[in-house]
Amino acid sequence: MHILITGGAGFIGSNLVEYHLAKGDQVHVVDDLSTGSEENLQQFANKSELRFDNADVLTWDGLDKAVGWADRVYHMAAVVGLFRVLAEPIKVLATNVAGCERVLRAAHAGKWMPQVVLASTSEVYGMGVYGQKADSADMMPAGATSNSFDPDSIPPFSEDMEPLVGSSSVSRWNYSISKLVDEAFGLSYARKYGMQVVVIRFFNTVGPRQIGRYGMVVPRFVRQAVAGEPLTVYGDGKQSRCFCDVRDTVAAMDRLSSNPESAGQIVNVGNAREISIIKLAELIREKAGSKSEIRFIPHIEAYGGEIFEEVARRRPNLDKFNRLTGFTHKWTLERSIDDLIARAREKGANSA
Repeated sequence: MHILITGGAGFIGSNLVEYHLAKGDQVHVVDDLSTGSEENLQQFANKSELRFDNADVLTWDGLDKAVGWADRVYHMAAVVGLFRVLAEPIKVLATNVAGCERVLRAAHAGKWMPQVVLASTSEVYGMGVYGQKADSADMMPAGATSNSFDPDSIPPFSEDMEPLVGSSSVSRWNYSISKLVDEAFGLSYARKYGMQVVVIRFFNTVGPRQIGRYGMVVPRFVRQAVAGEPLTVYGDGKQSRCFCDVRDTVAAMDRLSSNPESAGQIVNVGNAREISIIKLAELIREKAGSKSEIRFIPHIEAYGGEIFEEVARRRPNLDKFNRLTGFTHKWTLERSIDDLIARAREKGANSA
């Protein structure tokens, strides 16, 4: 197959590159390296099956040709990570929405229309009454958050649920809003032109090449535990998430995309196992054999004074995913953490 990956030098994108090269596919990557890194592709640099263009999908004049060459397009390029979302709210909307529409337009304009896989996010489910809100430092003392509801009453997020995104006056929701627009664009192209578009909503993917710089919790905890630094938990740590290893994620994406029944569908992709952030910190500390303390930081302090709305519980309903793929996960959370700790120590030894 001919595979085009926008944002292919990023975390999930570069793992898609590795996966498809291992299958013997021809892979073309375009990435402006704003969050991705050429280092993520370095191990594949000598492979003739890989082509890389350092370009912005918004302005790249080679997009039409590249899309026309492809059998499948993974559109991964986006502004991601809570720190970047809060710091660059305008760029989030402009890049995520305009970039997606440009890819879809190119796919429709070609001699044949490739399959398009649109990367979305569990963030589109939003928060609504299910969140925790920190309006000021007074409302958010260290180690505490407002908690006026029972998190256990929150059901798993299903693809047919109505989004409950917070107010557009809160910058963190710009990412969710942009991805909802992307989804609407993709499904509209599918309905109007018969394009094979599948929308994938990721739930907290973790694994090799992910960095904690933009707010991702697992690589931050791993780095801190290995370095013997305090593990910084934002809020009270009671918020829970479900983590899926990226090597399972990319294999599941291929399995899902290869099923014609997935066309025109929105599908959750993740792992159903749930863990609180405080339990995650304790698990990583234990796995690393670290004596690091766990330090609680109010959201408003962690995110530079921004009003922040926390999602108390985020777990996927995977019924549709299981029906379309029959996928069995190979990576447990413990195995992923062990692997990441080993990689962090190896990287530290090599830089010493």
